[in-house]
Amino acid sequence: MEWKPDKDAGIPIYMQIAKELERQIVLGVLPPGTSLPPERVLARRFGVNRGTVSAAYEELRAKGILQSWQGSGTWVSRDLWGVKQMPNWYAYTNGGAFLPAYPLAKRIQDACFDSSIINLAKAELATTMIPSLIPTTPGEENEIKLELGYAHPKGEPRLREALAVHLHENYGIHASPDEILVTSGAQQALHLITLCLLNPGDAIAMEGPSYSYSLPLFSSAGLRLFRLPMDEDGIIPEAVYDLQREHRIRMVFANPTYHNPTGTILSEARRTQLLDICQELRLPLVEDDAYGALTLAGSPRPPKPIKAIDETGAVLYVGSLSKTIAPGLRIGWLVGPRSVVERLADAKQQMDFGTSSVSQQFARQFVERESWNNQQERVSRYLLEQQQTMVRAMHNHLFDYAVWNEPGGSYHIWCRLLTPRDETELLDDAIREGVVFTPGSVYGAEAGWLRLTYSWECPANIEEGIRRIQRVLQQKKR
Repeated sequence: MEWKPDKDAGIPIYMQIAKELERQIVLGVLPPGTSLPPERVLARRFGVNRGTVSAAYEELRAKGILQSWQGSGTWVSRDLWGVKQMPNWYAYTNGGAFLPAYPLAKRIQDACFDSSIINLAKAELATTMIPSLIPTTPGEENEIKLELGYAHPKGEPRLREALAVHLHENYGIHASPDEILVTSGAQQALHLITLCLLNPGDAIAMEGPSYSYSLPLFSSAGLRLFRLPMDEDGIIPEAVYDLQREHRIRMVFANPTYHNPTGTILSEARRTQLLDICQELRLPLVEDDAYGALTLAGSPRPPKPIKAIDETGAVLYVGSLSKTIAPGLRIGWLVGPRSVVERLADAKQQMDFGTSSVSQQFARQFVERESWNNQQERVSRYLLEQQQTMVRAMHNHLFDYAVWNEPGGSYHIWCRLLTPRDETELLDDAIREGVVFTPGSVYGAEAGWLRLTYSWECPANIEEGIRRIQRVLQQKKR
């Protein structure tokens, strides 16, 4: 029976075609030098459009398996065997313990590096908002003396001391320096947790939708992910009981403050309830607080982190400077019981010999200085202006197509299309129109949801980006 792509397989059609062609090449069904059918012929054979076949051919050309020449067609590379024998890199790159990025997320990542595309997906501060980390106090300009050796496995001691003060003064979290692990961004903290504290096959709970859902690191660790239901006030804590009874979950992951992607804030009462339930069930609670410092100017401050009311050590608190200061520093931290910090620090030492000592010294200078408050106020005003720009543009251009929220903090607006669209098709159409955003399915949401990010682009580009999304939606409405 002739092979056909399976449209219900959950794998992009072009990747199925590429994999089948490579299988035939490796097995010798298509020997070196064999001419392949023109794209339109193969498209008819497989019942797909020509662009799908073109993408499959391009995938194999990039791996050196196929060669093409304008006017001469496409053929199997003559250099696959013999003297220039090559490994089957397709099998290698699609194997291994750490899974590749999900296809939709990879498509977004690629588009984000195209400077001609308006970027409403990139969750970073604009370059103009990143402060100088060089001391500017008179007399200090020429006194920077950086230590360039390996840092302590837990992190540079003076940085951990500064973080202990910072967390207490700004978040009400009481932690000694020995209960803090400095990581290369918050994502490394999550990675260490999955590798060191959980085992393949373990079940974990997280909000649905959730940024954590978008990270292949959980699936790479062999974990089973179960969804904690949410409403407009965040997680519904009682659902933890159901998941524990039905799936024996081992850990709960939560993003209670300016949840990514929805922007919701878990109420103080629900924070207490969630902590009480986790303590009752003896479940560790991982609190991801990447956006906690990003309250917009004029908005009320959110409740204190769950870690601030944790008296038993049930909460592992994860934070970062990436959203408030500079993502390029790659400075994050985990706060937890000393035994957990020691275990994760040992694993981190084996991985990378510690976070960059240079980044840690710059981070300490910033956290220790009063400029933290100045930067936070500056960012809060900036994000308010950016959000107002996007909301105005959405009222002007998307009012007939979508509904959305206006969070009191973070970088994003969570938007629901009134008429859901195929997300892959919608994203492709938008990229062709010159704008990129994040479809909700990347975070495990139902069809029809979009995350629109206002932190990166200038106001004029935000306005134009929303206008381009309108054009895409108008085209399909016709």
